[in-house]
Amino acid sequence: MTDVDRIAELRNALHRHNRLYYQEAEPEISDAEYDQLLNELRDLEERHPDQQDPNSPTQRVGGAPLEGFTQISHLVPMLSIEDVHEVKPTAEESPSPPTDQDDLFSPKPAHNPYANLVTWHTRLVKNLDGRPTTLTVEPKIDGVAVSLLYRDRQLVYAATRGDGATGDDITANVRTIESIPLVLPEDAPKLLEIRGEVFMNDDDFAELNKQRDEAGEPAFVNSRNATAGTLKQLDPRLVAKRPLDCIFHSFGRVEPTVFATMDDFHEALPRWGFKASKWLRHPASLEALLECVAELNEHRHEFRYATDGAVIKVNDITLHEGLGSTSRFPRWACAFKFLPEQKETVLKTITIQVGRTGVLTPVAELEPVFVSRTTVSRATLHNEEEILRKDIRIGDTVLIEKAGEIIPSVVKVITDKRPEAVNQAGPFSLPDFLNHRCPSCHGPIEKPEGFVAWRCVNFECPAQAVTRMTHFSGRKALDIDGLGEAVATKLVEKGLAASPLDLFDLSLDQLANLLLDPAKSGSGKQSKERRFGEKRAQTLLDTLRRAREEMPLHRWIFAMGIPHIGESTAKELSRLHETLAQLASSSILPALADLPNYEALSISKRKKENHPELAPFAIDDSLGPVAAQELVTFFSSEAGRNVLARLDDLGFNPQSDNYAPHPTTSSEAESDLPLAGKTFVITGTLSQPRDHFKALIEQHGGKVTGSVSKSTDYLLAGEKAGSKLAKAEKLQVQILSEDALTDLLA
Repeated sequence: MTDVDRIAELRNALHRHNRLYYQEAEPEISDAEYDQLLNELRDLEERHPDQQDPNSPTQRVGGAPLEGFTQISHLVPMLSIEDVHEVKPTAEESPSPPTDQDDLFSPKPAHNPYANLVTWHTRLVKNLDGRPTTLTVEPKIDGVAVSLLYRDRQLVYAATRGDGATGDDITANVRTIESIPLVLPEDAPKLLEIRGEVFMNDDDFAELNKQRDEAGEPAFVNSRNATAGTLKQLDPRLVAKRPLDCIFHSFGRVEPTVFATMDDFHEALPRWGFKASKWLRHPASLEALLECVAELNEHRHEFRYATDGAVIKVNDITLHEGLGSTSRFPRWACAFKFLPEQKETVLKTITIQVGRTGVLTPVAELEPVFVSRTTVSRATLHNEEEILRKDIRIGDTVLIEKAGEIIPSVVKVITDKRPEAVNQAGPFSLPDFLNHRCPSCHGPIEKPEGFVAWRCVNFECPAQAVTRMTHFSGRKALDIDGLGEAVATKLVEKGLAASPLDLFDLSLDQLANLLLDPAKSGSGKQSKERRFGEKRAQTLLDTLRRAREEMPLHRWIFAMGIPHIGESTAKELSRLHETLAQLASSSILPALADLPNYEALSISKRKKENHPELAPFAIDDSLGPVAAQELVTFFSSEAGRNVLARLDDLGFNPQSDNYAPHPTTSSEAESDLPLAGKTFVITGTLSQPRDHFKALIEQHGGKVTGSVSKSTDYLLAGEKAGSKLAKAEKLQVQILSEDALTDLLA
């Protein structure tokens, strides 16, 4: 046998063993024997580079990093499925469906959670002209939809749903998923476009977060986010290390056609090496359908993966074409979405978190309760106003749910179970609970007029110091490499830095010898303390120097973390002010702060008789009265004055890199720029992040705003452009593609 023949034989054998292991759970050989075959194939492929095949079992580990994702057009549009939501009971309704005829006449009407599904089924029967038909019911997996194309039984590509017509080419990443076949058996169609849901099961997701915790990396919030983020990685080698799986549920183009029913499709899946849902029902009536959906809702939390509903389809595929589809979804299928699972528990106490800007956020500390497949012991209460609206008190029995099956929240209080002592204590008061002092620094707290949140007003608050430092060093702020939350926390704890500006006083020796907390494993074991080290310390100091010498004014403004001052507002402020010192003594901001809160800048330009000092500046609507007042308050406060004095001591006075306060009287050099005086809005999905195009437009003299108006000159529109595109067309604003923008710049 030649090497080439042996390569073919090994590939066929390994594809077969993969199918036996991952799809049929009936392996014929041990892991060691499998590895021996795989290593032999890898050696032969290295000796014969002309025999390389992207669908070889050896390619599961992932290839070189990609430069970016290209677009792939689906052969058959990948439509969404109509969502049919479970109905939530009102306060007057009984929480369960009626049990007998007498219940229909009770003072509290019975709640029917399936009312919307009944409506959908009634419409389906009408569209079928009353013809009886069987349905299929299967779990709706909470994952990421993908479409795979096999031609001549070889995997050609894999793509995301995208806009339904085109999606991102994620072939290199999907090839790393062990449970997805790269080559199909001989009885599979010559052309197969198949759709499925990529996900991580619960155990694998927990293990992944455990590994990230041990490595000192942030844990993923939920498995769906982890899956979506993994599939969008440009390095397939990283994807190969993540525990992705896929269950297939539908198809696009198939040649030759081999399915008469959805049952035919489901039966073929394991035969061809694809995973299919093991939970599948076939109701033939409305009553049977409702029973199946109720059964799934009862047992779905026992599955090893997240589900948030039931997918219902007409079994007879020959009826699909006649039923047709709307512009968004087929009429022969729907997804019944379950309400989030709710559980009762006791609110033991309330703790208060201090945010980056000093905002005090109350958090409910709960008696642990198992909700939607995880144990919940904490839930955000948002602010004092929310607590008072729901009348939440310490000691109450409360109803908990996970919004979107992810974020725990308190739905309501079960007042019938409120203890008498809790009732007599009266409504919760955040300032009284804290004795009017910040829980971190014991400094004063205030609630500014017109705001719902209480705030610590001590700029030197240590709780704010950590979050201010991490914000200060963020990528969109001063981009200081190596200053994460763990490092910032230790700097504050050790007394080496009490505010972001103290970072500039740090020495190499102080940083290098900084001991970080040991990483905790999922088993509770701890490693030794981690030394920050000379190399990382030098990198941090180098980026601090770059921030001091090179970062423009708008980056410094954003980095200061002043409430209501985002990136766009910071850019507009640096256009209007040449230096930070000039911004601190601005005459524009007090005039702007005097405007009524509801009065937009575009309106103020038309009221020159009231605000003539603002008219020449053509101020963008990203800078409004609320932001202006925050700046005036900050620079006139003791904290603001201390910051300015500290910057002066350090010799810093950040300079603007886009100073042009009077755009109508720009310099001759600026007017020569191709986009000088032109206003742009960016929308839709483009080939590069929006920040890339924003910077490009600004470098050529243009201005980018957030909303379309009569003063907008151009709308740069990518794919899936929505309401902004419609408004631009209505106002007859010129629409540009990326190519058209390039032509305009030329």
